[in-house]
Amino acid sequence: MVWANAVLQGVLLGGLYALLACGLALMFGVMRIINLAHGDIAILGAYLIWVAVDHTSMSPFLAALLVLPIMLGLGYLLQIVLLERSLRAGPLVPLLTTFGLAIAIQNILLQVFSPDVQSLGGSAGDITTVSWQINDQVSIPGLGILILAIAVTVLGGLHLFLSHTRLGREMRATAQDPDTAQLVGINARDVYARATAIAVATAALAGLFLAIRSVFDPSSGPTQLIFAFEAVVIGGFSLWGTLLGGIVLGVAQAIGAQIDPNYSLLAGHLVFLAVLASPRGGLLVSRRVQA
Repeated sequence: MVWANAVLQGVLLGGLYALLACGLALMFGVMRIINLAHGDIAILGAYLIWVAVDHTSMSPFLAALLVLPIMLGLGYLLQIVLLERSLRAGPLVPLLTTFGLAIAIQNILLQVFSPDVQSLGGSAGDITTVSWQINDQVSIPGLGILILAIAVTVLGGLHLFLSHTRLGREMRATAQDPDTAQLVGINARDVYARATAIAVATAALAGLFLAIRSVFDPSSGPTQLIFAFEAVVIGGFSLWGTLLGGIVLGVAQAIGAQIDPNYSLLAGHLVFLAVLASPRGGLLVSRRVQA
């Protein structure tokens, strides 16, 4: 039963990784951009929510409702002001641009908030302590169930958005062939900006649960980027594959930690490496935006 509990905890951890990774997968699918600032954007969202909670004593979930529209607008402006220009200069320039953005965000957060670690766990209420004890060795944490449910809801919502709305179909068409999409009247510039806005907002949402589940500081972004990128690659660059990739990564880390606490991250990285070395290069390989 100890191993069953490890797998269960890994599945729930995978929900957090999937939520963190879905925005990264969306940006890659629509614009072919690997956003190296994605993890730092999630931490930025966590800090904005923390500031709202610290100044108003409101619930982190209520604070998130105020911060997410700000992050949507920030993502839209990020694409219009910064990423749009880099997209015209070839595939390497957006990579360098997002790398520079990541460094800028880290240093701004360091100057404003100092290197001290923060957490939202103490202000999130009973959800951080609620659990269902199955037996002496297996328990189901309420926070893990909530995060997994939110991840499935977000991915399901993106699936419905991409499949059944005009804006979603425009995103899929632009991802397939941006030049042809523009010939039929689709504004690729606006499509890219909306995709970036959604990706930034979902990263901030993941930052909320990361901040509730553990601690964070200005240098936490790169680690979260690695986990998100591994989940996307393991899942084969598709949205639902991202959920599967996050769960596989989480289970690998949980099993590694069960063997030895020092093997947790190593086990996840080894699974990632094994997927890269496989002929398919991913469990559900896709290079387009799809469910």
